[in-house]
Amino acid sequence: MTLFGEPGDEVGSKKPGPLAPLAERMRPASLDEYLGQEELLGPGRALRAAIEQGVAGSLVLFGPPGVGKTTLGLLIAKHADLHFEPFSAVLSGVAQVRTAVKDAVARQQRDGRGTLLFVDEIHRFNKAQQDAFLPHVERGDIVLVGATTENPSFSINGALLSRCRVVPLRPLVPEQLIGLVHAALADKGRGLGVRELKIADDAAVRLAALAGGDARRALVCLEACAATCVDSELIEEPMIVEAFQHRTLLHDKSGDQHYDLLSALHKSLRNSDVQAAVYWLARALEAGADAQHAARRLVAVASEDVGLADPMALQIAMAAVSAVQFMGLPEGRLPLTEAVIYLAAAPKSNSVIAAINAATEAVRNGEQHAVPLHLRNAQGSVAREMGHGKGYIYAHDTAAGVAAMPCLPDELLGTVFYRPSVRGFEQRISDRMQANDLHREDRGN
Repeated sequence: MTLFGEPGDEVGSKKPGPLAPLAERMRPASLDEYLGQEELLGPGRALRAAIEQGVAGSLVLFGPPGVGKTTLGLLIAKHADLHFEPFSAVLSGVAQVRTAVKDAVARQQRDGRGTLLFVDEIHRFNKAQQDAFLPHVERGDIVLVGATTENPSFSINGALLSRCRVVPLRPLVPEQLIGLVHAALADKGRGLGVRELKIADDAAVRLAALAGGDARRALVCLEACAATCVDSELIEEPMIVEAFQHRTLLHDKSGDQHYDLLSALHKSLRNSDVQAAVYWLARALEAGADAQHAARRLVAVASEDVGLADPMALQIAMAAVSAVQFMGLPEGRLPLTEAVIYLAAAPKSNSVIAAINAATEAVRNGEQHAVPLHLRNAQGSVAREMGHGKGYIYAHDTAAGVAAMPCLPDELLGTVFYRPSVRGFEQRISDRMQANDLHREDRGN
C-alpha cells in the first residue's frame, strides 16, 4: 500500500530520494499498489483493462484531495508509453495550452511518442480556456486527463466533457488508511521501516479519522509524528492530535465540499433534525464557510421547507442574516445557531414552492390568457369605454370581505395551484381559504 503525491518526473523514470516527503516516496508504481477504487481498478474491471492495454483515452478524474488523481494519470501514461506533461490550471492559460500542444505534436513527429497532458484543477479554467483543448483532443494531438474536486457536470463545459470519460474517485475508508500507515511504517525502502517505529491502535484509528479519506494527509501526519519520536518508538494518540491541531478541515470554499456541507445542513433542517443541523452548521463554519452563505441557506429553508407552516421562520432567518452582518464571526455563530434550532424544530410545508412552481409551469406551457376585463386598470375614459373594470366588485363593500368574482382567466377557472398542508399555521390558512370559498359561493347564488 502506497500513496499518491504531487507530480514530479514520470513514473519509473526517477525514484524519489531519501529526503523526499514520505507521501512522494510511497507513491504507487503500479496499479497493483494503487490504494482504493477497487470497483474501477480491481482485477477484471473495464477501466483497469483499458489502462493496462494503453487505450484508456481522455478522462476527467473527479474526487476529493488525496485519493490518487495525479498518480492515476501517471500510471495511465506509463502503460500507454506516453510522455506525462503536468499542467496547472491555476498557473496556466490558453497560451501555455498552445505551447504544450505544439510540443506534443513535435514530440510525436520526432520520437513517435504521444503525450498525456495532465491538467490539475481543470475546473479552474473558464469556458474559453477549456475550449482550447477541443480540437487537439479530437485530432489526437494529446490524451487529456483532467483532475477536479468539483462536479464536472457543473464545472466543465459540455463539449469537452462529451469527449472525455468521467471517472469518479471515492475517499479512502479508515481501514484503507490504517493499512497504508502500517505499510509506510514497515517499508524499509521507501517508508519509515528503518526507524522500526510502531503506532498504537487507538492512534492509528484517530489518524485515519482525522485524515478524512485523504491518504496524502495521513502520510504527512505520520511523517510529522515520526519526526517527534526521539525518545520513544511508539506513536501515540496525543501525538496524532497535536500533528493535526492546525489542520484544515475537509472544505473547499469553491468546490463540492463547500456545497456538500451546506447541503447537509439544509437537508437536516428539512428533516427536522436539530442535533444534526447544529453539527453541520458547526462543520461548515469551522471549515471556513462564509457565514453569509450559511445565513442565506437558512432563508432558503424558511421559504422552501417551512413556508407558511410557520410564518415566523422567514423573519427569524432574515434576522439571522442581519445579525451576522452586524456582528461577524465568531459572535455571529449564536444568532445562526438560534435560527438553525428554530427552523429545524418548526413544522414543515413545501406548499409555497409547489404553488409557485405549478403556476410558473402553467404560464410557460400554456397560452398567455388575457386579463379579464373586470380586473383591468380602469383609469381614464378610454379604458372605461373599452370595458375595463366592468363587473368589478370592491371586496371591502361585502359583509365578509369576499366578492363573488372570479379572478383567474376563464380558461383556468377551477385550477388549484396552492394546496395548504395541515401542519402548523397552514391549517389556519386552509380553514380561511375554505371559508372564503364558501362566501364566494353564497354571494354567487
